[in-house]
Amino acid sequence: MSIFVKQSRRNILAAGLSLVAALGLFAGSAQAQDAAKLGPQELVSKVANDTLKDLDANRAEYAKNKGKVRELVDKNMLPYFDTAYSAQLVLAKHWRTATPEQRKRFVEAFYQSLLQNYGEALLEFTPDRLKILPFQGNPADKVATVRTEIRRDNGSRVPVNYSLRQTDNGWKAYDVQIEGVSYVKSFRTDFGAEIDQKGLEAVIQRLEQQVASGTVKKPTEKANPA
Repeated sequence: MSIFVKQSRRNILAAGLSLVAALGLFAGSAQAQDAAKLGPQELVSKVANDTLKDLDANRAEYAKNKGKVRELVDKNMLPYFDTAYSAQLVLAKHWRTATPEQRKRFVEAFYQSLLQNYGEALLEFTPDRLKILPFQGNPADKVATVRTEIRRDNGSRVPVNYSLRQTDNGWKAYDVQIEGVSYVKSFRTDFGAEIDQKGLEAVIQRLEQQVASGTVKKPTEKANPA
């Protein structure tokens, strides 16, 4: 998929995924319960603004120790990003035939691989790059799309939309669409082809090994020759 090949697209996707990851910054704080009561547009707006404010105040510190960025995202991502549902959508038909253990391992490995691929891009994300557009959905719906625009280096703006769904614990994000291209569908295509060829267990083991070694690759990337 071109979204994973072109560097500019990758950077925008990274920013989009990082912002979704940032939707957990209220976890463990007194504001967590209040955030759970917010609508999808309010949640994205408030958490994004607070996240970017924190980045601006501590950007130099995060730049010196990038592990802290991943640690921050890892600690706070889960409350507002539905990793299990997202992973289920990515695996599609293969989710139904996976064992409970395989599902659990894939969710964890997929989540950690996202952090390795995109987490550090949060360092380059600044408030002037993000514009949250007026909400056009129905507050009573169980799913919602929050529309935003991210400014490229050349000044052009790219539509980045976030898909959220209502859960028992409030709204949670599960997908990002960059210029109409869904990251869930893109990963589904790439992982699906690899699973059909090698099997789910082999794919999970590859992800786990690459996460452990810090050498995560996208399914379409080939290892460098020895």
